[in-house]
Amino acid sequence: MDLNKMIEKYAYTLARVGLNVQKDQVVLVEAAIEGYEFTSIFAKECYKLGAKNVVISYLDQKNLIVAGEYRDEEEFKEADPLEKLIYEKYLEEGACYVRLEGVNPKIMENVSEKTSNAIFAHVDNTRNVMRKASRTKGCQWLIAMVPTKEWASLLFKDKDEKEALEELWKLLFKLCYIDEDNDIVKTWEELGERKQEKAKLLDSLNIRKLHYTSSNGTDLYLELNPYSKYAHVMGDKIHFNPNIPTEEIACSPEKYGTNGVVYATRPLVLGGKSIENFGFRFKDGKVVEVLADEGKEMLEALIHTDENAGYLGEAALVEYHSPISMSGLVYYTTLIDENASCHLALGRALGDKSPDPKYTFNDSQIHIDFMVGAPDTRIVATTESGEEIVIFNNGDFAI
Repeated sequence: MDLNKMIEKYAYTLARVGLNVQKDQVVLVEAAIEGYEFTSIFAKECYKLGAKNVVISYLDQKNLIVAGEYRDEEEFKEADPLEKLIYEKYLEEGACYVRLEGVNPKIMENVSEKTSNAIFAHVDNTRNVMRKASRTKGCQWLIAMVPTKEWASLLFKDKDEKEALEELWKLLFKLCYIDEDNDIVKTWEELGERKQEKAKLLDSLNIRKLHYTSSNGTDLYLELNPYSKYAHVMGDKIHFNPNIPTEEIACSPEKYGTNGVVYATRPLVLGGKSIENFGFRFKDGKVVEVLADEGKEMLEALIHTDENAGYLGEAALVEYHSPISMSGLVYYTTLIDENASCHLALGRALGDKSPDPKYTFNDSQIHIDFMVGAPDTRIVATTESGEEIVIFNNGDFAI
């Protein structure tokens, strides 16, 4: 394998399959500073597709830690006015945007939860500028990963730094269905068609309630409404894939219809800190109790970000025996870990408001996924007619 050629193919996959960069379009890039060497490779692929400009902003966590410790907390939490102005200008003119995320697992080890909360809020408020454009203007967007030496050393502790980084690149290619010879555009079109077929099948059942159970204590009822659709139609908008890799089929649940207890099955990284062994208790849609020994302060701050942060905005189905899960690794990044198991998201729903005032999709500043799928997860759907159908059994689809 020619690693450099494969990295170029990965960059092309993100630019063409992910963003689907259009001629004369501006591409806004938020890139982890630890993965800076890849950023120019990605930018080159965007320009080859006809991009007018590639505007790069690096996420520098070390600088954010210093700012979080010394700046006024409430002021720091807000997006930088100049950055916000620049992004809004480009997005108004039809730009698309991408986050090239890296993992630097030890950088936040000695940072207080208070500072971590402030860093999370600052970064999230900046990203909300982009998210608003995706909802109101339909611009393309993408979240993807960039291997870093810090991340590689975390996952492959028995290898030296160079070998670990190469191993991580090879693994990422596999998770993204990239090999040396395949037509990557065709490969992803076929993947999309298979997921769409499953989504249409789920929609045809007219599901109104989902009951999640697992031996870890999860016992959760989640309501869907008539506008909670798994199949998503792009219409005449530019087709793009917002997450690479991805295995999920997702919809937005009814805001006030979640009751019971759910426990996470993989770590959640917030503000650079990893939180493990936690759960939430819901009543009438809202989190009424955070269940955690460590990271409880951060999780409670999260659900109080705004008045709707403690409600669900997404319910995604992912088979436990998916390629990412079967790799046997915990990746410590939501983008990949959420595609290893079923997951839920606190905060903002996936799409527009419900067209019928009888039903409500959540709206919030945040959208935070957490993983709930286990090897024995069972999900029983109740249809509009009252029929019960097992759609998930032993962690995988049963339909």
